[in-house]
Amino acid sequence: MAAYVIYLVLIGLLAGAVARLLVPGRDPIGIVGTVLLGVVGSFLGGFLGDEVQLHHWSHTFHTSGIIWSIVGSVIVLLLARLVSHRRV
Repeated sequence: MAAYVIYLVLIGLLAGAVARLLVPGRDPIGIVGTVLLGVVGSFLGGFLGDEVQLHHWSHTFHTSGIIWSIVGSVIVLLLARLVSHRRV
């Protein structure tokens, strides 16, 4: 279980960091926010990847999983900006 949490945090950090690099603009979130962005994006991307590719969950590492995690993170980041922009 601990290995899964570490794996989730590392993938979340990677996906969140790449999403923040791909989407221009400033985001005042730290490393914890980047990890949370990546983790939430990974879940969203995993769901979208399953729907698009009819791909089933497995315990092994897939390159498509990282790509979908980044796509999901970009979507979550854009949605977060949209919501926070409306508050101001």
